Amino acid sequence: MKAIVVADENWAIGKDGGLLIHLPGDLKYFKEKTLGGVVVMGRATLESLPGGRPLPGRETIVLSRDAKLRERLAGQENVSVAGSVEELRDELVRRGMEDAAFAAGGEQVYRQLLPMCDEVYVTKIARKFEGADCFFPELSEENGWRLTWEDEPRQENGVSYRFTVYKRK
Repeated sequence: MKAIVVADENWAIGKDGGLLIHLPGDLKYFKEKTLGGVVVMGRATLESLPGGRPLPGRETIVLSRDAKLRERLAGQENVSVAGSVEELRDELVRRGMEDAAFAAGGEQVYRQLLPMCDEVYVTKIARKFEGADCFFPELSEENGWRLTWEDEPRQENGVSYRFTVYKRK
């Protein structure tokens, strides 16, 4: 499994239930990386998507213990609910999709799934956002991760950012 995230210099990923900033280039990158695969997200992340519906062109698995969510999503295409990390792991193995799955938020889902990830795609924003309330675990040498690739900086909506890849040591 992999993870994909956009984070600022403090590893902040969100504020008040949304992203820190809208970066069309990052959304395009997310689509390129996840299209045809599986994205795993929490209920709040799913509800933050346009119309609260799964993204087209990929399978969505919502990691949630909310039984009513399972009922609400029943019958929708390309979306299912896993009630636990173990159920998620079993479902990915059953489908042969372990290597095509991306943890895609929010904070609690990242924290639960990062131990299963060997690679993390981080869009790193060269800025610190005030008031952020959701954070991604810091990826560092001390924490068992190494930066293996980074793209040239890009500018969009008044901020500089770059695409990076971290791998577990």
